[in-house]
Amino acid sequence: MRILIAGAGATGGAFGTRLVEAGRDVTFLVRPARAQRLRSNGLRFIAPETDRTNQVQVLTAAELADLDEDRRAFDLVIVAVKATALETVIADVRPAVGAQTLILPFLNGMAHIDRLEAEFPGQVLGGLVKIVATVRDDSVVQMTDMAVMTIGHLGGGEVSTEVRTALDVPGYRLQVLDSIVDALWEKWIFIATAGVVTCLFRAPVGPIIAAGGEPHVRTVIDELEAVATVAGHPVGAKAHDQTMSILTEPGSSFTSSLYRDVTAGVPSEIEHILGHLQVTAADLGVATPLLDLTLVQLRAGEIVRTS
Repeated sequence: MRILIAGAGATGGAFGTRLVEAGRDVTFLVRPARAQRLRSNGLRFIAPETDRTNQVQVLTAAELADLDEDRRAFDLVIVAVKATALETVIADVRPAVGAQTLILPFLNGMAHIDRLEAEFPGQVLGGLVKIVATVRDDSVVQMTDMAVMTIGHLGGGEVSTEVRTALDVPGYRLQVLDSIVDALWEKWIFIATAGVVTCLFRAPVGPIIAAGGEPHVRTVIDELEAVATVAGHPVGAKAHDQTMSILTEPGSSFTSSLYRDVTAGVPSEIEHILGHLQVTAADLGVATPLLDLTLVQLRAGEIVRTS
């Protein structure tokens, strides 16, 4: 399969490296400056067991659009960017999407699924990844051994053998689920809960618990998991216990990615993760007072930041 990965950051770069090293036909779709550096220096990948650099195929959006029609369409387009870049990526990948192309997004939340389905109906798979990675000095750094890719058909059907084979490579664990929508909801609720807890109290978990915040943390967990239950995608007991453990651990330095972006003053996924959940809860008739309060605080901060 010809695979196009939109984004060569932490997620796209880490999983893309594994695919390249397994001999898959992979091209990265990146911005011009990033493309120039990758062509000159290659894609450096650092993980607990390795530090190596691969020469990789890259395209910019303009170069993709200029390809001959018979070379433009890819079999699989992996979207591995933050939600703030989604609209740009949709426009950029459009020339690569033919009638048989499948699109596999690895974004947080659920809003991107509706958006991509509206743009490319019937061609979107569900996907999520678990990895602790970042980009440092233009290198992709995987900080732990954990690397899992989970995919599934949004309608509960079978994922093709071609896709399974293409993505099943050494270096990470591939899971194929019939209930991918349940898994997407489960991850969304955890990320949203962690975001509400750390952004509302403006601290890592340890200080929040030390300040007497545990009852409020438990209330946030119950509040947001209730949304998933009413939506028909209840959070499982194992995931609930993991959330409780992570967000109530004394002395923990854990913070959410949303909190880190907000405190760094960079564009964040506030609306994609929390705003969309608020709208979804309202449509379902579920009250979310702590989510609502957090959004007022975060939106007010965004107004100040951008004014």
